[in-house]
Amino acid sequence: MRKLVIYIPSIESGGVEKNLFYISNHLAQNNIDVYIVTANKNKKNFFNDKIKFICPNSSRWNSSSRIIKTLICLGLIITKFPLKNILIFSFQSNVSAILLSKLFSLKIIIRLNTSTNKYINSFIKRFFFKTVYSMSDVIIVNSLEFKKNLKKNLKLNSVQIFNPIKAKNTNKRLKINYFTNFNGIKILSIGRLTDQKDQITILKSLKILRKNQINFKFYLIGTGYKLNSLKQYVKDQQLTAHVKFAGYKSNAQEYIGSSDLFVLSSKYEGLPNVLIEAQLQNVPIISSNCSTGPKEILLNGKLGNLFKVGNYTSLSEMIINFSKDKKNFLDKAKSAKKYLYRFDYKKNLSKYQNIINKIL
Repeated sequence: MRKLVIYIPSIESGGVEKNLFYISNHLAQNNIDVYIVTANKNKKNFFNDKIKFICPNSSRWNSSSRIIKTLICLGLIITKFPLKNILIFSFQSNVSAILLSKLFSLKIIIRLNTSTNKYINSFIKRFFFKTVYSMSDVIIVNSLEFKKNLKKNLKLNSVQIFNPIKAKNTNKRLKINYFTNFNGIKILSIGRLTDQKDQITILKSLKILRKNQINFKFYLIGTGYKLNSLKQYVKDQQLTAHVKFAGYKSNAQEYIGSSDLFVLSSKYEGLPNVLIEAQLQNVPIISSNCSTGPKEILLNGKLGNLFKVGNYTSLSEMIINFSKDKKNFLDKAKSAKKYLYRFDYKKNLSKYQNIINKIL
C-alpha cells in the first residue's frame, strides 16, 4: 500500500496550517498511512499520534528561510523513503515537490492556498507555472472563484474543496481586556503582519475615523515583518490610544466574539478562514474584495460588506455607517448562519479522503 507523504517544509501560523492539521489528522484517523515531512520540529504536537513526523533532529531549522527548509525536506524524502509506493500531497513549495515527483515517477496532489494573482504577473511566469502545475495528478483549490481563475489564466482543471471549519472551536470566547468598559466601536482584525494582509489600509481608515470623532478601539492579532512600520505609522498619526498590537495568539478565533466588527484588508487570499469564523460568531464583517475568497464567503456583499483593495476611504465610510446604524450590518451577520453548511467539517474532509483513496 502506498504511504501518503504530506509535504510542507515550513509550518507557520495561519489558515493554511489550520487546514493542514484538520486534513492530516482526519486522514490518519481513517486508516491512511500518513507521514508529515517538514523542517519544523516544534510543530509535532499538533498532529495525531498515528501520524509519522519526519523532520530534522535539530530544532535550529525552525526559524530558517523557506528555501532552506524546502531543500532540507527534499533531502528527507529522498533519504527516508524508498522512492516508490508513496503519494506526495504538497501543501507548500509545490514546484519543488512536483519536480521531485516527476524525477522519481511518483504520484502527486498539490493544494494551492493563495490566489495565483500573488505571483503570476507575466507571460514567462504564466508559462512556467502552467507547465509545472500541469505535471501534478490532482490540483486542489479552496474556492470556486479560485477554480475559475485557474482555468481562465492557466487553462488548468482543478478540484474545489472548501476549507473545513470546526464550529465547536468557537464555543469558547475569550475576553479582550483592551475592550473592557469601552462603549465605542470594538474593531478586530487577525492576520500575519505582511504586505499581503495590508493592515496599513485599516490604519489609514482609522485616521479618518479619528478626524470624524468616531469613538473606536482597534485590536490587531498577528506578528510579521511589517510590525515596526505599522507601529511607526500609528505613532506618527497619533493613533496610539486607539490601536493595540496584540501579537500572535494560538487561539485567535476565540477572541472574535468580543468585538463589534471584524475587518479583513488582504490584497489576495485563498479562502480566509477568519471570515468564516467571524460568521460562526455572528460578528459583522467588512472585507476587501480581494482575489480570492471574501466575495464568495460573503455572497457578493449579501452577508457582509466589501470594499476595493486598498481603498481606505471606502473602508472608513463603511465603519462610520456602522457607527450610525448597526442594524443592516447585524442582519447580514445573522443571515450568514444559513450558508455555513458550505464549510461543513466532515463533508469537506471526506472529499479529501475520497480523492486520496482513489489514488492510493
